[in-house]
Amino acid sequence: METRKEKAIRLFKSGYNCSQSVFAAYADKYGIDEETAFRLSASFGGGMGRMREVCGAVSGMFMVAGLETGATEGKDAEGKKANYDMVQKMAEAYRKENGSIICKELLGLVPMPESKTREAESTVTAAAFTDTRPEARTEEYYQKRPCVELVGQACDIIENVLYAAEK
Repeated sequence: METRKEKAIRLFKSGYNCSQSVFAAYADKYGIDEETAFRLSASFGGGMGRMREVCGAVSGMFMVAGLETGATEGKDAEGKKANYDMVQKMAEAYRKENGSIICKELLGLVPMPESKTREAESTVTAAAFTDTRPEARTEEYYQKRPCVELVGQACDIIENVLYAAEK
């Protein structure tokens, strides 16, 4: 039987973006059909609409966290805090593994600073990444991009951080 991680990697290799791949691999657990999952997560690929901001695999991971721990009442401050705590815990696990949660840094399009400041982040703007055409999924694409591994790592964090918190 295919694991959710294997499903996410298969989806990515079949052309879905990083966010779609992670989110759709878990959507059925929450009663969400695959088409809806693909639509909900479509905009987060390529670091939010290919702007190379927050990694799409991370966004998909956070969307799963929202389904698992998200507050459903507007005034539920403790529920919001619990979800934000989990998101930050998951982000820290991803950063520990990869050095960043930012797509352009993970892809090596900009240097990955040891410690970031707001000023350092703003030196490369989203305008620098305006080409919205996805790259063709060739063998060369998969060899030069860490995305398959990043999708898998996001699933590992869902399993080992988010779901481990339930136990």
